[in-house]
Amino acid sequence: MSNCDFQPYAVVVAVAGVAIAAAMASAPIADASASQVRVETVARGLEHPWGLTFLPDGAMLVTERPGRVRLVAADGSMSDPIAGAPQTRAFGQGGLLDVALHPDFASNGLVYFTFAELDGGSAGTAVARARLVRTEGAPPRFEGLQTIFRMNRKSSGNRHFGSRLAFAPDGTLFVTIGDRGEMERAQVATDHAGSVLRIADDGAVPPDNPFADGAAAEPEIWSFGHRNPQGAAIHPDTGALWTVEHGPRGGDELNIPRRGANHGWPVISYGVHYSGRTVGEGTEKEGMEQPIHYWDPSVSPSGLMFYTGDVFPDWRGDLFTGGLSGQVLVRLELDGERVTGEERLLGDLGMRIRDVRQGPDGHIYLLTDSGDGRILKLSPPD
Repeated sequence: MSNCDFQPYAVVVAVAGVAIAAAMASAPIADASASQVRVETVARGLEHPWGLTFLPDGAMLVTERPGRVRLVAADGSMSDPIAGAPQTRAFGQGGLLDVALHPDFASNGLVYFTFAELDGGSAGTAVARARLVRTEGAPPRFEGLQTIFRMNRKSSGNRHFGSRLAFAPDGTLFVTIGDRGEMERAQVATDHAGSVLRIADDGAVPPDNPFADGAAAEPEIWSFGHRNPQGAAIHPDTGALWTVEHGPRGGDELNIPRRGANHGWPVISYGVHYSGRTVGEGTEKEGMEQPIHYWDPSVSPSGLMFYTGDVFPDWRGDLFTGGLSGQVLVRLELDGERVTGEERLLGDLGMRIRDVRQGPDGHIYLLTDSGDGRILKLSPPD
């Protein structure tokens, strides 16, 4: 089945300013009208694609939220759904979510997934792994599927599953989990909801986790007090985990989850409830972490990537995240742990950006979130 449909054109984006509170370092939002980027549709016809990862040969694995995984070649040709993937279905905001390769994928073939695991009328975020098998003349398949982590409290809600995966330089795996739409759970450290987890590649608890003994909190928890983290990336120089998460109405956050730290939700937030009511106690409280950056109004960030390639040399070291409600690609300029500038791209496409990844060719690839979702490739203008 071929889905090769290249549609190149230049994109010119005008950006409106957004107020940043004095509590945060000012980061001006650029008018991108002078910027141009070439956009190509590599593949289309994906149903709400959620996660993308590149194989060593340049092909892509893409998850679709209803529960499918497809292999997409560089030319856009797309496989039928790969057998052996985790069993799930679209469940509100849940379903099949992120995908990542084991650091030693070239030798062990292991692929990791996050997904909404269903149990009757309840659901919870889970992590599974399986071995990808590609044999000449046969369709790809997954073998040996194993669920290596399940959150400890399933619930009937269909919101805020998270969930992204990021392998750290030491081989441990970070997993983000949302508060499941029950915000008070994010402050309960004996509940996995609303937390960033750190586990070994087989699901075991690393002995140097902040709560490894399980006495004060669930041993997998790295940090808590998160609302709905939908982007995670490892800083290429420091090795630290960075995340983005959805706020309520306003207050989307960029965070560096600190070991054992409380990141505040829902006690503190730069957003308000959808009704307009104040969230919690305000924007700061002793003992609770501040975000590195926040957005008000919301862009609903999803996916996160540090750009390290050569195709866009002026963007090397910048941080990118997709915007769902914002329907933009956000580029952040950094100075250490401080955001010094912001540019918004692709606003004229009118597409929800679910994931952003750097390809092995140095180009930037995006997933658009719709019933006719696309893989887009960004290049410099001709």
